Amino acid sequence: MTVRFGINFFSTVRQEQKPGERYFDEALRLSVLADELGFSHVRTVEHYFRPYGGMTPSPIVFLTAVAARTTRVRLVTGAVLPIFNHPIKVAGETAMLDCISRGRLDVGFGRAFLPEEFDAFQRSMDESRARFEGGIAAVKRLWTETDVVYEDDFYRFGPITSSPRPVQKPHPPIVVAAVGTPASFEWTGRQGYRLMVVPYLSSFEALRRNLALYREAFAGSQGRAAPPVQLSFHMHVAETDARAIAEATPQMDQYVALFKASASAWQTRSSSAYPGYAEVIKELDTMTMERVLREQRAFVGAPDAVAELVRGALGLFGDVEPSLSLLWGNFPYEQAERSLRLFASDVMPRFAPEEVRARGLGGGAPQPAGGGAPREVPGRGLGGEAPRRLV
Repeated sequence: MTVRFGINFFSTVRQEQKPGERYFDEALRLSVLADELGFSHVRTVEHYFRPYGGMTPSPIVFLTAVAARTTRVRLVTGAVLPIFNHPIKVAGETAMLDCISRGRLDVGFGRAFLPEEFDAFQRSMDESRARFEGGIAAVKRLWTETDVVYEDDFYRFGPITSSPRPVQKPHPPIVVAAVGTPASFEWTGRQGYRLMVVPYLSSFEALRRNLALYREAFAGSQGRAAPPVQLSFHMHVAETDARAIAEATPQMDQYVALFKASASAWQTRSSSAYPGYAEVIKELDTMTMERVLREQRAFVGAPDAVAELVRGALGLFGDVEPSLSLLWGNFPYEQAERSLRLFASDVMPRFAPEEVRARGLGGGAPQPAGGGAPREVPGRGLGGEAPRRLV
């Protein structure tokens, strides 16, 4: 089983700490470096106005800049949000990026979950599922058909032929962001789509079950095994465990604080489309760095420890493509670059195919060392206390 490692950017920094021009300069430099070091993808999210994710209201704009500076790495929208975007615009802009990147785009779609964003765009949270599924269906038709006539409860248009046409045929790969609802994992598998998950607040055992549902549904509908699931983990590597933890702790504290601030509206909101979210967000009250390390919810440590954490994730979740989060919190660029280089030089080669390890090379498409049960890192219990499941 070949394992690839990509990177992702989910900004959790205040403008007064790191203005946009500096944040994007650093993110683009790291993207170029990731391309050179053999990482598989660069991914970023769509969020608005808050410091939690708000640096990238348009993942397409950022990934276009990455496309212009790289030659190999794949570009992943992680994810565009159909509820806030007209399908004609999404189809046209993603096809344009696929052309600019010469067919290196994976289009990830998500539902959104922050009440303030729904309020700002004057969208009902109860409509998110219908707009999500309808938006994907409309974009697929616009990518692949001519003289498209489309109508659902929210949009009516056509006949139109979208331009430009994507390079990849029949269309760029579609990746769905799922969280915790079993039906979402099954639906994604039945559609034959790829899957991305951020397991930060999830019960690991519940996620294992949901991944099994996805893989079974995919195999049943497509007649082949599901592709690797993109699983996102915060990552920070240093020469010693103590140094890595000391550097990462204030950044994790900031990440949690900004996440809580953006999700605070769930204290007084509810939606039939998001049952249980208010209770799950309460998990942030106890999400300290100590808990993150104990439950192995991030790849933080020296190379030996991080390699063990990667093995643990592979043993627990199976065929996955870890997506390593960089520049979270207010990480100084120098620490983020050192971390990325250390991961590429001292962690990735341990998961490379035998012939690559024999040559002493890193990068490329690494392979896991062993496929059995994960070994436990001293002082850290895999999964640990299981928080309530996001649904």
